Amino acid sequence: MKLAGIFTDHAVLQRDRSVPVWGWTLPRIRVRVALDGYRAETLSGADGRFVARLPPMPAGGPFTMEVTTTDATERVVINDLLIGEVWLCSGQSNMEMRLKQTGADGLTEIAAADFPLVRSVNIPRLALAGRQSDVVASWQVCTPETAGDITAVGYHFAKAVQVQLGVPVGLVNASWGGTLIESWISRESLVEDPELRLDVEHGDAILNNPEFWTGSDPCDFSDPMERDNLLAKKLCPADPGNVGLAKGWAASDFDDQSWETMQLPGAWQIRGHNYSGVFWFRRTIEVPAAWAGRDLALGIGAIDKTDVTWFNGEQVGATGAGFETQHWNTPRQYRIPGRLVKAGRNVIAVRVYSFIYAGGLLGPLDTMNLAPAKKTDGGIPLCGEWKFAVEHNFGVVPPFTKIPGPGNEKSCGILFDNMIAPLVPYAIRGALWYQGESNATVADRYEARLERLIRDWRHVWGQGDFVFLTVQLPNYRTDSVQERGNTWALVREAQLRSLALPETGLAVTIDAGDADDIHPRNKRDVGARLAQWALVRTYGVAGVPSGPLFESATIEVGQIRIRFRHVSGGLVARGGPLKTFVLADLTRVFHPAEAVIEGETLVVRSSQVRFPMAVRYAWANNPEGANLYNAEGLPASPFRTDSW
Repeated sequence: MKLAGIFTDHAVLQRDRSVPVWGWTLPRIRVRVALDGYRAETLSGADGRFVARLPPMPAGGPFTMEVTTTDATERVVINDLLIGEVWLCSGQSNMEMRLKQTGADGLTEIAAADFPLVRSVNIPRLALAGRQSDVVASWQVCTPETAGDITAVGYHFAKAVQVQLGVPVGLVNASWGGTLIESWISRESLVEDPELRLDVEHGDAILNNPEFWTGSDPCDFSDPMERDNLLAKKLCPADPGNVGLAKGWAASDFDDQSWETMQLPGAWQIRGHNYSGVFWFRRTIEVPAAWAGRDLALGIGAIDKTDVTWFNGEQVGATGAGFETQHWNTPRQYRIPGRLVKAGRNVIAVRVYSFIYAGGLLGPLDTMNLAPAKKTDGGIPLCGEWKFAVEHNFGVVPPFTKIPGPGNEKSCGILFDNMIAPLVPYAIRGALWYQGESNATVADRYEARLERLIRDWRHVWGQGDFVFLTVQLPNYRTDSVQERGNTWALVREAQLRSLALPETGLAVTIDAGDADDIHPRNKRDVGARLAQWALVRTYGVAGVPSGPLFESATIEVGQIRIRFRHVSGGLVARGGPLKTFVLADLTRVFHPAEAVIEGETLVVRSSQVRFPMAVRYAWANNPEGANLYNAEGLPASPFRTDSW
């Protein structure tokens, strides 16, 4: 007998709902499931698969679940089970981002993360051909030793819910960076959309070509990192060699006065160097006399993609080699032996090799620090100006062109087949969804695809309209409010409109992003706002579920009046007059506008618009200065009153 891989020691089962328990045994065998006095029986099918359904149970535990054949010839026991609230966490890299990748805030959380009633399981990232029936996974209890590998958004959500409700919380993390929403939708649903059906059929045609399977590409479809490394080796420029070291660029006495300076952290592309290559960075620091001869901890943040690092001319660390792609968001922490540390002037040198996409020292700020290894003294921040030189310029390297099918996580339906289908019908309370960045190029289609995903998952789970909470995309890049082509604004609008479906919610994060980083480290506010919606709307805790959400607009003489839901004690202009509002008449030309709070409404006017017809708020990829909140301190969602 074998139970589905999602059932392991330390798992959390959903309270107050029928709990399916499934697995495989011999054909036509009666199977019994017992847990804390609750029992269920079933009969395995011709293929040996069985599904038994325990009745709804209250929160509690720990329990032991025993699954046996009625003749007692086979038996499986699962220990330390809890019954509580189970949430599926899915999407792309901002959901995938682990707690240990969120800077100093994450490290502080990890050190105190002793929450035995919070459990998590990470579903392996696979992109295999065909629908998979099972996963290999293992539930973990949240401790300082395990918390670093929990999805950061999920962790902050689970912590808030568990503390408020006092019941166990389980997180099932099935996410993958850079993926498209259509990768997570079932084939059965995809083919109902005429455009997506063409994509599915295109993928079928590729797989039906014998050359796909007999080609010389040595890709192992079961290992996405190995696949990416092989593609990089095949398509990207190799490191021509370290010529800077021979020129003395790592040495403490090298004269770098002629080198340019760059503000770090930040990718060199956003600092005006739009190409891939090899860059050297140098930073001179003054070390206190008390630190001389002591071991130091050097933190230089995440580096995209591989690095070698020197301190006073001696190599003290390196991460990645060759065409490895997986270290781009790994924070570098290197130990400097005391024999290298002297009072006064010391030099850090970092060689960064990036063969595609972004490159450089990405931070965040709070991970770039030099301090005694035992951290008994304050540290020296390393953000700010660094000297740099370009050792090799590869030019602009085009992105990978991946053939649809196994090994390509962006293929239609492939992640549903590999990472969602094997979880069905595990009982859950709902899903947390953080995705949309990769679909911004087709933002006008995102609303329909998000609705398709929600309906699809609810259909295959077969437990009704479970709760579906979406993270609205945060601010990113630097744009003016009036700029055309604000694709992220369109995706945010699609996410806002998903609230038209039953049992859906939204976490507004327009103030939690980073203009220079598509992966903002602030996941605390994201998880807390998801929890806020769940606590108020799903669990009935008193309060308001979110910040103000646009409800209606009334055109008045020379102005437009806006009404909102979730005002909660009044609207608030945080930090001065309201910003990022624009107004237009029938010419459809938007002008900066004044917005004034009047009770629980907002009046928008502009001296340049006599006969206003439309208002937009925070309508940009990165609407700097958006400052409309409610009295609970929750931000308003960007919105527009037009459909132009």
